[in-house]
Amino acid sequence: MSRAVVHERFGGPEVLELRETPEPHAEPGRVRVRVTAAGLNPMDWIFVSSPAIAERFGLSLPGGFGTDFAGVVDEVGEGVAGFAVGDRVYGGATGRALADLVVVDPAAEQLLHTPEGVTDEVAATLSVAGLTASAALDAIGLKEGDTLLVGGAAGGVGVLTVQLARRSGARVIGTASEGTFGFLREFGVEPVTYGPGLVERVRALAPEGVSAATDLFGTETAEAALALGVPAARISTIAAGTDVPAGVRPTGGFQARPEDLERIAAVIAAGGIRVPLAATFPVERLREAVELQAGRHVHGKVVVTL
Repeated sequence: MSRAVVHERFGGPEVLELRETPEPHAEPGRVRVRVTAAGLNPMDWIFVSSPAIAERFGLSLPGGFGTDFAGVVDEVGEGVAGFAVGDRVYGGATGRALADLVVVDPAAEQLLHTPEGVTDEVAATLSVAGLTASAALDAIGLKEGDTLLVGGAAGGVGVLTVQLARRSGARVIGTASEGTFGFLREFGVEPVTYGPGLVERVRALAPEGVSAATDLFGTETAEAALALGVPAARISTIAAGTDVPAGVRPTGGFQARPEDLERIAAVIAAGGIRVPLAATFPVERLREAVELQAGRHVHGKVVVTL
């Protein structure tokens, strides 16, 4: 037997349970990973709380939990090339990452070798956030010399987005609460308070104008960017649902290039990007971790260890 986080009904963190489950094995074409860490994302608890969204992603009851993971390969199925027992790996397994053992199809899912110098806790945060950050910037054609407005800059996707943007030679203005201003300045971001009056505050900070924007939280930043004269084609959003302003580019990790994740991990290994871990919890305290992450006020990533 092994352990896995499961839920038999939809709801909040209270429906998540750590249970003993039958030990899975790597069938032909599959790799089994002994998971050491899993990073949490908003989509994880949204899948658990919303039957409609879960169904859209092919998830049903009874279900597992989590997407991003890191660990060590401990079984390799027949016909798999490129992975061997003992390899450190990271990747994504939608709706089932929080388990002692995860079986992954490397031909259809994200499974990559963890670079030397990157811890499992950091690697476990990369699949969703890294691909989403890359897609958000690619959608607007970010280039050197841009002044970029980022909505939700201090969140798990935001901290990667702003660092990638800075590496591209852009000036970055990020919306956040005042309590995160010092945190954002560590990454070269010029922080601005979100909420009513955002347009006026950004205009005062950048009187020469903003040339691009990405909204990582909802639509407030996208709408502010339009009011500031940013062309809709140079504004992206990852969390607007069906309320995307006309012409703005909705995007997500599914639109990222396959090689983007390896590129980001290599930059992290070389010290060019930092992944701040807001909190780390053992799997026995999973509900606390989910409550913290779902509050949407953490600075960086929340990780669960197994």
